[in-house]
Amino acid sequence: MANLRDKYEVVIGLEVHVQLQTKSKIFSSASAAYGAQPNTQVSEVDLGLPGVLPVLNRTAVEYAMRAGFALNCEVREWSQFARKNYFYPDLPKGYQISQFEYPLCEHGHLDIELEDSEEKKRIGIVRIHMEEDAGKSTHVEDRPYSLVDLNRAGVPLIEIVSAPDMRSADEAVAYLKELRNIVVYLGVSDGNMQEGSFRCDSNVSIRPKGQEELGTRTELKNINSFKFIKDAINYEIDRQIELVEAGGEVVQETRLYNPSKGETFAMRSKEESHDYRYFPEPDLPPIVIDEAWREEVRESLPELPAEKRARYQEEYELSAYDAGVLTDDRLLAEYFEQAVDAYADNPKGVANWVINELLGRLDAQTTIETVAVRPPELGKLVRLIDEDVISGKIAKQVFEEMLASGGDPEEIVEEKGLKQISDEGALGEIIDGIIADNPDQVATYREGNTNIVGWFVGQVMRATKGQANPQLANEMLRDRLDEDR
Repeated sequence: MANLRDKYEVVIGLEVHVQLQTKSKIFSSASAAYGAQPNTQVSEVDLGLPGVLPVLNRTAVEYAMRAGFALNCEVREWSQFARKNYFYPDLPKGYQISQFEYPLCEHGHLDIELEDSEEKKRIGIVRIHMEEDAGKSTHVEDRPYSLVDLNRAGVPLIEIVSAPDMRSADEAVAYLKELRNIVVYLGVSDGNMQEGSFRCDSNVSIRPKGQEELGTRTELKNINSFKFIKDAINYEIDRQIELVEAGGEVVQETRLYNPSKGETFAMRSKEESHDYRYFPEPDLPPIVIDEAWREEVRESLPELPAEKRARYQEEYELSAYDAGVLTDDRLLAEYFEQAVDAYADNPKGVANWVINELLGRLDAQTTIETVAVRPPELGKLVRLIDEDVISGKIAKQVFEEMLASGGDPEEIVEEKGLKQISDEGALGEIIDGIIADNPDQVATYREGNTNIVGWFVGQVMRATKGQANPQLANEMLRDRLDEDR
């Protein structure tokens, strides 16, 4: 299949639904919180009952504008809602309020980086439009009915539609990860894929290399993890190539992905826009954005992930990899910066401790927000190492105590007597004893095998229970061992 892939160019475009993190729904005052009992957060507006009218949530508009500015879009002065007509049990009104001809944002782009390349690739953003979410249907196995929860109906969404600029599953996942990071940094969404806050539909097609015309696309729907999205796209690419090579034709359809089988399967034929019979929403006025509102929202944007990565590399002299790890999570980046604020002399050292020691201790129960080691204390721990108060080895013992108790590293070092031994007189006595007790190893060193000095340093560390200053011990050992050489 790898050889066959060389004959074709893959074309991928993504439609991402981002649930906005507002307190109330887009057109009603009902709560938009996740996790309530089914059908307990539903208003008359959400149900489309006679005699009620929708009222637009201003915060939802501002969140959509923030996303538009962050993705380099033109935010329109005038945009309009439209009714998207279709029937589904979890769509109580029989239509969804969305945007069609006049979306809020257009003509943007997002630059992505692949893990194995330092080059950036620009992915076009065709549009960002606002809409309301539908309810949720649960299909009960072996039962002649489905369950409908309308709590989600009316929750505000933005749909971010990319250009068909991606050429591999890796590029698609890189785009999605960066996009998810951006909406979380902006504070417009929590980006939780398991809870449906960040949902992706992937449009995949192939065409012979060199051909300009796009091939027939299939849509992969409702995949809730980056790994599954990558696997589904790769499977679909191979499926389409095999189909075309066998003389068949790709059918335009919506397909679902079965992760246990690693396969996609047909769900329904893919609709076109005319199937939805869009027309302007009569119950809502157009959205008009003046320059003052535009600038207010633009100026409220935080530092975005790409900007933060670049700053970390320039200001803190971190590697691209370390900067990427630290900025991959907004809360982790905030933790790191607070630790650097506490000890600004060695940001690289702080970064190493965050990445190599702290990250490995986080899990579902212990998050960056709840971990006992707080940023100022971690910065203080790195300072103790740099000032030779404790060794790196002892620092790990102190770190374990901090994880368990949340204590101050200076107090832990003092209480447990863990200060590094840097007194030459005290170390000299220990070193002299070790040299006297190991004449064979001394002879080996003096015969030219100077690497054995590491063994001597180990003996010193053992004798001092790890508290000797290893660099000083190394220097003193070499001085003494070289005396009669």
